[in-house]
Amino acid sequence: MGDRWHVEVDRSVCIGSAMCVNNAPDGFRLDSARQSHPTEADADANEKILAAAEGCPVEAITLTLADTGEVVFPPED
Repeated sequence: MGDRWHVEVDRSVCIGSAMCVNNAPDGFRLDSARQSHPTEADADANEKILAAAEGCPVEAITLTLADTGEVVFPPED
């Protein structure tokens, strides 16, 4: 079985650009206030969700391994 990621969006940072929805339409949605939400809190690791996190202009998306909490994105300095 592959990795599962815990997907979080910091809505205090999200600017509603919808880049995440464009990159991973099955992984994110915007609410009526144009704030992003993951469609599932835990999702199978995949390139579209990673691209959404990497493409977020304000780095509002955090990906961690669901079983260990190890940070996948953004990279730690």
